Amino acid sequence: MFAAASTFKDRCEIPRTGNDLFGRPFPDRSGTALEERFWLRSWTQETYLWNTEVTDQNPAGFSTRIAYFNVLKTTAKTPSAKDKDDFHFNESTEAYQRRQQSAPSSTYGADYVFKASSPPRDVRVGYTEPQSPAAAVTGGQAALVRGSRLLRINGIDLVNANTQDEVNRLNAALFPSAAGTSTTFVVRDPGATADRTVTLTSINLSPSPVNRTRVIDTPTGKVGYILFNTFSPFESERAIIQAITELRISSVTDLVLDLRYNGGGLLAVSSQLAYMIAGASRTENRAFSRLRFNAAAGAINPVTGQSNSPTPFYNQTIGFGNILSPNQALPTLTLNRVFVLTTADTCSASEAVINGLRGINFEVNVIGATTCGKPFGFYPQDNCGETYYTIQFQTTNDQSFGDYADGFTPNNSSAAFGVRAPGCQVADDLTRELGDPAEGLLAAALQFRANGSCPTPSSGAAPADQDRASGDSGLSLRPPAPGVMETNYDMTLPAGFRGAR
Repeated sequence: MFAAASTFKDRCEIPRTGNDLFGRPFPDRSGTALEERFWLRSWTQETYLWNTEVTDQNPAGFSTRIAYFNVLKTTAKTPSAKDKDDFHFNESTEAYQRRQQSAPSSTYGADYVFKASSPPRDVRVGYTEPQSPAAAVTGGQAALVRGSRLLRINGIDLVNANTQDEVNRLNAALFPSAAGTSTTFVVRDPGATADRTVTLTSINLSPSPVNRTRVIDTPTGKVGYILFNTFSPFESERAIIQAITELRISSVTDLVLDLRYNGGGLLAVSSQLAYMIAGASRTENRAFSRLRFNAAAGAINPVTGQSNSPTPFYNQTIGFGNILSPNQALPTLTLNRVFVLTTADTCSASEAVINGLRGINFEVNVIGATTCGKPFGFYPQDNCGETYYTIQFQTTNDQSFGDYADGFTPNNSSAAFGVRAPGCQVADDLTRELGDPAEGLLAAALQFRANGSCPTPSSGAAPADQDRASGDSGLSLRPPAPGVMETNYDMTLPAGFRGAR
């Protein structure tokens, strides 16, 4: 028997007092730890996509709410033998709300690529944030550049450190908890034969959703390039609209959309981006996505209680955070195809762009590696100070296709699983800056655009042989839990948005 989740909602062992980061009073009431776990049980039964695959266990048998939440998911596997639900996680509600607000956090402004997280470690700089300490130029030399390998941090050998204390100190230095943290790095730049030493002081900074744009002149027309790193709330809508506007003014005839490090975010912004690429005539009266809930939900969204209607290709601004006025016409490129640069970190809302466009028979070329495989989403839910993410829907396109749990993969890929798409398997090239026409993935996209051919695969590591978010077992480096995890959809639209089609 499952009592309604509302019976236990906001009944907390330790109720919060005051207001949250948005100024709203906390809804908490006096309750018990067991009631918090019973809420998780009923909430899972009501909203979890695979609720019939969850083994029902007595909440009283678990010591903490998190321990109980961790078992409230399916144990089934995808055809490639990875966990079907590989996205079940939680974080403090304060941390979630700070990310909703795109609140600045302490950083040097460098994004790391973990090619090997345990000894002998190989940690590189993936890219730097504009106007950050890592991007600062002194004497013609940027503090850190893409591909710089981190060798020592504050005197600790990052490559070979073999005690837990050293690893803890390395993690603390890589991911500073407060602005003003001064850290000394010894790095080896791509192609260099000598090391150099850099001292950086962290600042509070919000990541730029659009890291860079450029227009590339080719013999057959102008090609736009956008490095888009997150579909996060608030800033991503304005940033991607500005980027598309710049390329429209430049009269580009093709687009290379770099989503190689984009873990996802807002499905609504994903829909806007797809519309701006394809234009009005290709998207009119077509669904960008349809949501599939658990069998008991029927035609009702079990989270919101509203009718389960398709998501259109949004052709107007939405106005997240009141940064933009809602219901303003979006710019369009009105292209016939797009080239998407991908890695295993291309996830969630990023994959929704690919699938949504494919659903209207728009040509999507995938250049890079197999994407992460997340046709699923959730509505983050707070209860008693913790925000939980449990898979509640599968997203499908206008043709009702959404079975890409093993990702999208280029046609010439050696991967045994994944949905095939036109394009080329290419390893992430850490020797050149992103946006450089000679950088591996971008060069491959330009070549494929020119003549439909792919570069010869390198003999090095497989394209997906890297991990930006977590480490291996043992003495591995990893960001503080839950890490930079933006693989969620937030479906809530602001008041006043009409959802124009």
